Amino acid sequence: MEDEEIKKSKSAYAIGQDLSLLSVEELEKTIELLKVEIDRLQHARSEKTTHLSKAEELFAKK
Repeated sequence: MEDEEIKKSKSAYAIGQDLSLLSVEELEKTIELLKVEIDRLQHARSEKTTHLSKAEELFAKK
């Protein structure tokens, strides 16, 4: 899924919004988009954790 498509779709859903306003199809699409976003967040966290560990190793007192 391209970033532009994700950005467009994000505006259709806000965390905490009234879900009764969404159709089943909209709920399914939102779930899929959120799964993609969770994967993206987990990947970013993993990269930052790796970078932090490498920096700590580099600057650790010996």
